[in-house]
Amino acid sequence: MIERTIALAALVQSLKLVQQLASLGQTEQHPESVLLDSLFRFDADDVETIYGGTETVGRSLDRGLRELLALLGHGPRDPAIARMGQTLLGLERAFVRHPEAGERVQSQLRDIDRQRQHLGAMHPTVINRLGDLYVDQVSPLAQRVLVQGNPVYLGQPQIIAEVRALLLCGLRAAVLWRQLGGSRLDFLLRRGAMIETAQGLLSPLD
Repeated sequence: MIERTIALAALVQSLKLVQQLASLGQTEQHPESVLLDSLFRFDADDVETIYGGTETVGRSLDRGLRELLALLGHGPRDPAIARMGQTLLGLERAFVRHPEAGERVQSQLRDIDRQRQHLGAMHPTVINRLGDLYVDQVSPLAQRVLVQGNPVYLGQPQIIAEVRALLLCGLRAAVLWRQLGGSRLDFLLRRGAMIETAQGLLSPLD
């Protein structure tokens, strides 16, 4: 359950940061860089490694874990994040039904990774390429994730690219969650186990 909870927390964190960008025009660098770096962990041994390592995964996904707890009933639930999450899970289903899209995404990520290694994941060039990748290979597959916010920010190309890059991170987490055996039944039958796991990951921070 711990690996599935981490993957869901990463998905939710990506949407939390999307919401911050759309509403405030900025977000926190460390939580975002953890997600962006996860796109390039091609051969990680476990889920913890994808999101920063066993010792730091709770801190790296702090925003996502807390928001996940709220969605599970432990705190004020944000309906916008819940709605975007449902859409993103639907997009994951469409994505896996198109294996050629997955192959193209991985191929292009490996190409982008060469720039990331020199410039860093937060560099505008890297983010722009990730945003373009999402538009070209993912958006056409299913219903788009509706992002609401301040039109001033959502009209800025760099913020739009960053939002799309984070949605790609969310999709990566959704695919990972499904690969680990996750299903919508988790929210009905394993809610208590997820809550306990998320609280356990956060406990060293509280």
